[in-house]
Amino acid sequence: MEKTLRNNAGFTLIEIMVVIVILGMLAVLVGPRIIGQTDDAKIADAKVQIKNLETALKLYKLDNGSYPTTEQGLQALVVQPTTGVIPKNYREGGYLENKAVPKDPWGNDYVYLCPGEHGDYDLSSLGPDGVRGGEGKKAADIESWNLR
Repeated sequence: MEKTLRNNAGFTLIEIMVVIVILGMLAVLVGPRIIGQTDDAKIADAKVQIKNLETALKLYKLDNGSYPTTEQGLQALVVQPTTGVIPKNYREGGYLENKAVPKDPWGNDYVYLCPGEHGDYDLSSLGPDGVRGGEGKKAADIESWNLR
């Protein structure tokens, strides 16, 4: 009886191979779906950040009567500008909670243009490829005037 218990204590090579094959199949089927979701998540994050920056820009305009110029840039939301039109009612502590202008989810600066070509200002992320223009999840820009 002792020999029977000792022989049944471990896994056989076939059982281990079956488990490895099943894990491999799961990785092949589930992996691409998870990886595809990270692209969608980064795009959604960029849209949320653009909306937050737009809110800060509106507060800046409400306090100072105009948006920061292109030269002053989004940095004007963190530090009071010293060039161009100097804001007279600049909010102490700035207009962004983190005291820093965020980078887009791909590590690039947001592009800010005021006056804009599509409104009072244009605010955009160059997307995953970091180059203006493009289509699809791998190349499309995320633009404030074109958010859905």
